[in-house]
Amino acid sequence: MTMAAYRSGEDFTLLIVCTGNICRSPAIERLFRSAFAADSGISVHSAGTGALVGEPIQPPMVALLDQAGVSADGFAARRVTEPMVAGADLVLTATRQHRADVVDHVPAAVRRTFTLREFARLAAAVEPAELDAAAGPGTRPAERLAALVPLAARERAQVPAELDDVVDPYRRSDEVYQESFEQLIEAVRVIARVVLGVGATA
Repeated sequence: MTMAAYRSGEDFTLLIVCTGNICRSPAIERLFRSAFAADSGISVHSAGTGALVGEPIQPPMVALLDQAGVSADGFAARRVTEPMVAGADLVLTATRQHRADVVDHVPAAVRRTFTLREFARLAAAVEPAELDAAAGPGTRPAERLAALVPLAARERAQVPAELDDVVDPYRRSDEVYQESFEQLIEAVRVIARVVLGVGATA
């Protein structure tokens, strides 16, 4: 299966993956959609490895998104497929196991598949001037995100799971939902700041 090859001027497709596609990945999707304007050229979608197909976002996560000023309306869970992964320019997963599952099914995606928190950590380590040079002058967020992927990939290193994984809050307490949300929103904000420029927020 051939992989997507991003070309400047096209939409950049960002795919977010967790298990059920009703807690973590839809929250990440909606936060990224909120962070990147409609004219950014970045198209964000989510799916689950064991999706509860058709289900909405779980109410505790809806409440947290609402507190952040982000809409959870109109969402329905879907299962991740090989064509989704193959067509994505970047895949961000909730955990290392999700990343492994994605790459097991679509090995060619390995260089563009990261956990969310891993990519945030790597993105923050990229020198702004280097990203500016790689993306080119006056480019959209889509081109900047495309340029960021290989720059981040070269810095990969093994770290403890607790630094990489977003905790799964499904069927757990509001406190665990809060912990999960704090982990994922911080990572989204870091990535958005890097892509949009210093001072930008999700």
